[in-house]
This record gives sequence, structure tokens and C-alpha cells, in this order.
Amino acid sequence: MAISSAKAMNGERAVVLIFVLRVLSSLPLALFPHALSLSLLSLFSLVVEIRVDDSVSLFKTRPGASSGIMLGAVTFPTVMLSKLIQLSRAVSLQQIEIGELEHMTMQFWAASACSCGVLIFLSIVTWCAANNKNLRFSCSVWDAKFSLSCVILYSVVCCISLATISHTGFNTALKLLWLLCHGFAAVKLIQHLVYTFPFCASIGEALLVTSGLVLYFGDMLACTISKVCRLLIPPELVSIRYGIKRSEIGIIIQGVLLGLLIFSALFKFLIQLREYFWGANGSESRERKEIGRSLIFFTSLVFIMIAIAPSWMMIVLDFDVHPILWIFRFVFSEPFKRLSLCIYWLALIYASVLRFYNISKNSKIERILLRKYYHLLAVSMFLPALIYQPQFLDLAFGAALAVFLVLEIIRVWRIWPLGQLVHQFMSAFTDHRDSDLIIVSHFSLLLGCALPIWMSSGFNDRPLTPFAGILSLGIGDTMASMVGHKYGVLRWSKTGKKTIEGTAAGITSVLAACSVLVPLLASTGYILTQHWFPILIAVTTSGMLEAYTTQLDNAFIPLVFYSLLCL
Repeated sequence: MAISSAKAMNGERAVVLIFVLRVLSSLPLALFPHALSLSLLSLFSLVVEIRVDDSVSLFKTRPGASSGIMLGAVTFPTVMLSKLIQLSRAVSLQQIEIGELEHMTMQFWAASACSCGVLIFLSIVTWCAANNKNLRFSCSVWDAKFSLSCVILYSVVCCISLATISHTGFNTALKLLWLLCHGFAAVKLIQHLVYTFPFCASIGEALLVTSGLVLYFGDMLACTISKVCRLLIPPELVSIRYGIKRSEIGIIIQGVLLGLLIFSALFKFLIQLREYFWGANGSESRERKEIGRSLIFFTSLVFIMIAIAPSWMMIVLDFDVHPILWIFRFVFSEPFKRLSLCIYWLALIYASVLRFYNISKNSKIERILLRKYYHLLAVSMFLPALIYQPQFLDLAFGAALAVFLVLEIIRVWRIWPLGQLVHQFMSAFTDHRDSDLIIVSHFSLLLGCALPIWMSSGFNDRPLTPFAGILSLGIGDTMASMVGHKYGVLRWSKTGKKTIEGTAAGITSVLAACSVLVPLLASTGYILTQHWFPILIAVTTSGMLEAYTTQLDNAFIPLVFYSLLCL
């Protein structure tokens, strides 16, 4: 039974399809296998999303949101493909080595493998559920045949593409094994996320987080293996997959995140050990138990951050001093500019948080509008730093992400004496997309602004790409919400809240900001090579996605906007 086109297309899926087609239309002929694989992935994800939306809820997902499977499945592979197009231009201009292009090729296939693995898992789950309940059995058979065809053709295209960048069959086999590990890890991780944090995210949002984590920590693992076990890995694999130059700031951020991951596991183990030996007698008071947990928490955190994480950093990169000392030396290499920027940030944060916290407690202003002021705060904080101190901003984003993670761990585990205070404070800024289990809005805003900046490091011939998050969230999304709430009359759909007036205001405001930013960047020495028509397409597509999607727009819109600006 075929799926009718009217049933297959809604606003979100149509915008995602336009987004994918825009990227595919910019591909050079050399990347045809990648275009074919992304097309298959898009079709596969569309069918899976339709069947999941039609079936009885199989997962405890965020209320009020669609599954978002197609958007979640294609976002990271399309981002990597856009970056691959950009690096292809650099290779033709002989501005980067071929190894960097081959590394990004592996990143594209790894992102695709994560999405494909999760789609296969969802297909099996929905197919089994339909068969068990005798629902649409013919559709289930058609789904199985179509899904199997997509997977087989995708695998063939992947093998052919990897063979073109491999010197031996053994090298190709190792790469395929690496991709299979990514797919398997993605399936296990998304199962863990959905069942551990019920009603906190849609499937598409969980898929985006899963792909990002598997890609990031997979690259970290590969970098570690290539440094520690260089003799055990074929030289071709090392030079292709892990031979790119890594910056000190990038390694420090990775090391801090690795340290927090190790810390979480270590703290949980120590608490279980403590409960096993001293928790059975019951003579210890509750207050003493809380103080004991707190001492274990902060002691292990300091130990990991000072000893373990820096040790990993010094293994994978040749620091001439301890990484903590390197950070101080970096900050004080331009003390006036960077310390002044820190004081400026702290003053803005203190004044804004104090003001908005009081408003949130005593005002009837909708939370969604109140939180848009933080989007404007992000513009005022990040935009000057990105223009004049981009490297320091990279480091500051990493530090802010680490602080957010630590505070969220303290809030979730109610670590004395800060746990309850942090929970009360953060609850003042939550809305329907957050839950008591985990609050994601501040993470999505920070990463939405940071990811385009981090991904623009190295070769970048499109100066607007680092600003993708700041422009789309800080300006476009804010103006769309405010204008739509106050003046919006015409709605995009009968059930949605997004208005045509708000979308038009968001698109217009981003275009106006670009018209101011482009000459400003030219005055600071950037060589501008991008025409206005591709910028118009990028702004309009991301604006339409904001209008139609029910997913967490802070997470998806910056990545979509970044991908289109890379072209």
C-alpha cells in the first residue's frame, strides 16, 4: 500500500524536503554518492515518521510535539554534507590538505550511520507492534520491503564511497566496522535517553542529541586511540580519519566534557559503594548523609577536572604547559580585551538575571516571551565577542557549557546545599518544553549559538556561517515570537500558534541584521564571497522551519541555517 502524497506532506516535512534539495542542488559531481545516500536517508526517514505518527504511541515522548523523525534524521548528515561542499572548494583552491576532506567524509558517513541505525530500530519496533496488534499488516509488509531496499542500497553506496578514499580492502573494512559501531551506539543511546527521560523530548530531538553525542565522543575516542595505539592502527587509517590538526581550545573543551562524563559515572559508583558499606545500619542522620554526598561530589569533581581531564588533554595534544596554565596564559595574552569582555559579560548576566527573575515571579508575562529576552541577551553578549575575540569566545562557550552541565547535575541529584536553590531558580524560566527531570532550554540556546561558531573553525569562506545561531535565535526567533504574539492574526495552521506576521518579522529582521553585518565584517578584514540570493534562501528556509516545526527550534534552526549558509 503506497502512501498518498497528501498524507505524506505537512508543513514541517515540506520545509525539510526543501532544505535537503537545496543542499543536494549545490553538490559537485564528485559527491554524487553522498547525494544518493542522503536522498535515500530522507525517503527512509519520511516513511518511518509517517508510520510512527500513525501508530499507537510506542515511546513516552514530549507532549504537544510531533515525532520529528525526518528532521532529526537528516539534520546532522546534511550539516556534514554542507561542510563537505565547503571543504571541496578549499581543496580545489589548495587551501587545505586532502586528509581534512577525507576526515569530513568519514564524519558524514558516521552521522548517516547514526541516523540509519536509529531508523532501522524504529522500523523494527513499529513493524513488530503492527503485527502484534494485526494493524495495517499490508502496510507493514510494504514498509519492511521499502526499508530493506533503502538500507541495502544505502550500504552499497557507502561501501563504494569508502572504497574510493581507502588504499586497501582491509582499510575499507575497518571504516565499515567503525560506522557499524556508530549505528549500534546510536541505537543503544537513544533507547537509554527515551526510557530514562520520559516525556522530555520527541523522537527527532532525541535522535539529534544521540547523533551529536555519538559523533563527538566517537571522534574523541578515535583521537585517543590514534595517539595511544598508533602502532596498532594502519597508517592509512590514522592519516585519513584522524590526521586533522586540532586546536588547543578544541581539545580543552573535549577534555572537560570527557571529564564530566567520567565524573558522573565515578560519583554514581562511589555513592553506591557508600550505601553498600554504610547505608545498611540506618544510624546515620539524613543531614549527615547529604553532607557526605556533597563532599564526595565536590571532591571527585575537583580531582577529575584537575588531574584526569588534563592528563587526557596532554596525551592527545602536545601542550608545552599544563592545560589549566595554558588557559591562564591564553587569557592574559591580551588581558585588557579579554578581561574587559569578562567583566562586560558578568555585568550583563547579573543585571539581566536579577531583573528577569523578579519579573518571572511577579508578572503575568508568558514564559515563552520572557525567555526571548535571554535571546536578545545572547546577541548583546556574543556578537561583539565573535567579531573581535572569536577564539576567546570559543573557550568561553566551552566554560559556560561545563558550568551549565555541573549545575544541572547538582539540580537533578539535589546536591546539598545548592541543589534545591538551583532547582527553584531554574524553574522560574521553564515552559512546556521542559520537565522536572531535565531542563534543556538553556542548553539548547547556548549550543544553538555555539555550534555554528565551533564548526566554522579552520577553513571558512562564508563569513556569515559563525553567526548562524546568533542571527536565527537571537534576532529571528525573538522577533518572530514578539511580533507574532502582539500583532499576529493569520495563523499558518488551525492547530498551531505560529503566525504569518511573526514569520515575516523574523525573516525581515535577520535579513536586516545581515545587511548591517556584512559591511561590518568587510571593514574588519573579512573577504566576502557570498551573494545575497543564497543568503535570502537560507534565511527564508530557516524562518519557514521555525513557523512549521513543533520541535525544539533552538536545536534545529541554527544547524539548518548554518548548513544553508555554507553553500
